[in-house]
Amino acid sequence: MKQIISISLGSSKDDYEFETEFLGQLFAVKRIGADGDMDKAAQMLLEWDKKADAIGVGNIKFPHAIAPRYLTQKHDDKIKTLGKRIQTPVTTGNSLRNVSFEWSLRYVEHKFGNYFKNAKVLFLSGMANYKIAKVMAEYTDNLTFADPVIENGISKLIHSIKGLERYAKGSHEILDWLPSKRLTSSVVPLKKWNNYVLRKAMQKATIIVVPYYNFYEYLKGTTLEELGGKTIITSTAYTDRVEFLKERGVDVIIDTTPKILERVVAPNVIEALILAALEKKSDMVNDDDLLEIISMQKMDPRVVYPSGKEKRVNRFAFVIHPLSKEFLKKEKAVDFISGFAPPVFLDAVEKVIAYAPPWVYSKVTGVRSPTGAEAEGWLISVGGTPKQMLAHSPEFTYTRLLQAARMAKRMGAQIMGLGAFTKVVGDAGVTVAKKAEIPITTGNSYSASGALWAAADAVRRMGLIDIESGKKIAAKTMVLGATGAIGSVCCRLLAKAFDEVIMAGRNTAKLLALQQSINNETPEVKLKITTKPDRFLADMDVIVTATSGAGKKILDITKVKPGAIITDVARPLDLSPEDVAKRPDVLVIESGEIELPGNPEMKNIGLPGNIVYACLAETIVLALEGRYEIFTVGREIEWEKVREIYKLGLKHGMKLAAISGVNGVFSDEDIHKVRDLAIKIREERELDATGTSSGGQA
Repeated sequence: MKQIISISLGSSKDDYEFETEFLGQLFAVKRIGADGDMDKAAQMLLEWDKKADAIGVGNIKFPHAIAPRYLTQKHDDKIKTLGKRIQTPVTTGNSLRNVSFEWSLRYVEHKFGNYFKNAKVLFLSGMANYKIAKVMAEYTDNLTFADPVIENGISKLIHSIKGLERYAKGSHEILDWLPSKRLTSSVVPLKKWNNYVLRKAMQKATIIVVPYYNFYEYLKGTTLEELGGKTIITSTAYTDRVEFLKERGVDVIIDTTPKILERVVAPNVIEALILAALEKKSDMVNDDDLLEIISMQKMDPRVVYPSGKEKRVNRFAFVIHPLSKEFLKKEKAVDFISGFAPPVFLDAVEKVIAYAPPWVYSKVTGVRSPTGAEAEGWLISVGGTPKQMLAHSPEFTYTRLLQAARMAKRMGAQIMGLGAFTKVVGDAGVTVAKKAEIPITTGNSYSASGALWAAADAVRRMGLIDIESGKKIAAKTMVLGATGAIGSVCCRLLAKAFDEVIMAGRNTAKLLALQQSINNETPEVKLKITTKPDRFLADMDVIVTATSGAGKKILDITKVKPGAIITDVARPLDLSPEDVAKRPDVLVIESGEIELPGNPEMKNIGLPGNIVYACLAETIVLALEGRYEIFTVGREIEWEKVREIYKLGLKHGMKLAAISGVNGVFSDEDIHKVRDLAIKIREERELDATGTSSGGQA
């Protein structure tokens, strides 16, 4: 049996001794603490020389991977001088540590997929964890280094690898902030300010990298406020450290030191095991050898969930904007002034705010999927109303959306959705998706799905159409704006559910092409096309308006059949509140809103509690699924994506919310009123028709 000795400068209270098997050989492993006494540690090294098969030296401060040459050289010389005096292979574990840093990050990114994508990462010591920083920079630009604050008391943070490299060489301009002797009297307030800067950086980060050496010193004074919900990357997370982080609400601990034995041991022990098993000295084992052993022995990094439950929070952003100048009154200051200012005041505000840079309207938290995945995000507002967007070129809006995308990326969002009019202006997101630095989706796939979902639920609740399980609905339906992005998909969906579908649009050629395509997919449906929808309105049971007419009158609601269901998915809406009020016997719904899973919290977006628009729900579903990709852009929506996002929504607990109209959510009582009035009007018309017919025969 081979003997491994780990001589640690740490406390002797943590000593241990056990036997294990590694690489097919038996080992006795023993740790001896020197309680910080370097001379005692050196003496123990000499005592165990030739008695042990390999010796590890633990709890020492490793040289910075990036620092002035004389510092790293000085450290290396001390170790080499001591190593020359003994014959037993000696290691600090630094080689394995450096290899495992890179391996652990790449393993986690591969296993979980896009784990570090756009994450906001805070390094408490970038110079100590330079190798981690270099790998992390491949996945995110949102890197922050606290070296100036912690090492030199400079109240500034570094935000790039290049900046860290200049700082390590002593050439970074931030070093000009180094406090001088003249600031001695203000040392206490300066420390308090530095502490504040560091705490705020921790709160903003999603991942914090904590060095092994002086672990508790780096995290001294931290609470749930700084560490709650964070992911911590560190090395050799012993049980006491896991408990320390658990008490402060940490979600995930990524331990870059693999756990290959029954208990957690430091890199020096593992590397000593490797040296003894291979019967080589430390300078005879290179990085490739270590990687081969790591791979062969499946020495994967530890991913610890202190709460006992697997947890991952993905991040999204979503762009909103005021739908009209009346929405601007939601801002208290604007509402107050508009109360006594002339009407032109709001017109002026509407024009000015269109030029405003994007701003964060609300943080969204608490979205939890039944799968265990979680999502959080930001609602980013751009100031242009649909009227103002149409008054400018599409490039005007593109510029603001790209600004929003850059803001989203800085905040750590991994995907961004476009809402309301921003998803249809110009080329419907194509240009923005090409130029943005994060994936873009318009949400149109889920909007189409939600619209038909809502229409189907409305048909069921109204009860005016007989529905037989497994059979098509014996009713007539029409889509206005049939060749548009959402409209064309609505036609395909309705063709699978209804006997007869009428597709209305302005371009005959596009209508004919769509008709042929749907006939190939669903040959049994009766399809008609028209450029004059009004002449069919009186016979329609279900109508979907999916135009981009920007407020133009699309249909005459007075001609619609009593009891008809109109699903208005256009943005801006095709039907005004005044139009809807003309027909209390017609159910007009504004597409299908989606109920989010979990306990979401956000500012008011005009919908009840945990209910959101389908386009926002699409962005959240993709975040929950970890699908950071351009999903829906352009005016042509793929049927496969509509079906896919619907299934993903169900997987993550999305539900069709209560159907909303221009006056808010429809209750069962509201729907029954519409139904009863429709039946009454139908009966009256039948009586009138019968009376007229009888009178004509008399």
